[in-house]
Amino acid sequence: MNPSSKLLYGISAFLGLMALIYIFATVNVQDDAYLYGAEWVGIVALVLSFGLAIMLAGYIQFTERRTDIVPEDWEEAEVADKAGILGFFSPSSIWPAAMAGSIAVLGLGIAFWHFWMIGLGAVLLVWSGTMLNLQYGLPKEKH
Repeated sequence: MNPSSKLLYGISAFLGLMALIYIFATVNVQDDAYLYGAEWVGIVALVLSFGLAIMLAGYIQFTERRTDIVPEDWEEAEVADKAGILGFFSPSSIWPAAMAGSIAVLGLGIAFWHFWMIGLGAVLLVWSGTMLNLQYGLPKEKH
């Protein structure tokens, strides 16, 4: 079994145990003198977290049988064994920062539900994406 699936099974066991303790504590321990019964928001959150962790651990355990050994599981692996092919991206390009800023404007417009900000963010995103594509996407001229 892969260490990542073991880790997630451990997390799910912890979350399941904490859910049981939380259910017992909220039903039986009454320290506030006026509320009685289970506190449903915490119970639902812990049970759903347990379910998510157990599903993810099962998926990782299921898919790890089909993969080769990865550098994380090999004790004599070097850092360079994990690194794949690295692409080139110029550090002097302003367009990734412009795209991040336009996504921030778009996200704030969606969060505060300002239509003018949503439109401005969308236009800025299209513009900065086009500029980035024009900078790196065009092939070099052959003459």
